[in-house]
Amino acid sequence: QMQLVESGGGLVQAGESLKLSCTASATTFTIAAIGWFRQAPANKRELVAAISSSHTTAYGDSVKGRFTISRDDAKNTVYLQMDGLKSEDTAIYYCNAGRLTFSGVQYSYTASDLWGQGTQVTVST
Repeated sequence: QMQLVESGGGLVQAGESLKLSCTASATTFTIAAIGWFRQAPANKRELVAAISSSHTTAYGDSVKGRFTISRDDAKNTVYLQMDGLKSEDTAIYYCNAGRLTFSGVQYSYTASDLWGQGTQVTVST
């Protein structure tokens, strides 16, 4: 089954940490890059971080130095470690199976229509 499942969201105070998980089918996981996106009310969905099947990574500017994306091939799972959370990180976080390419230091993530159900992250101040 082509399916992504997110977990790990919750309610935390500013400065605290959360670790999100995105688990995929083995077939999806082995061939695809995985991207973490987030969407807050009234905002567009934005890319937070992405990781390719070869474990290369990319990050949005707003989370560089605070978030870390990784993948465990044995578990078909991608993680998003979120440290130093801020109120502006509050959003629903989704994972996506897609493509991640690099040209020099620039990256490009192309999303597919395969999304997880989302997990809510709320950061209070």
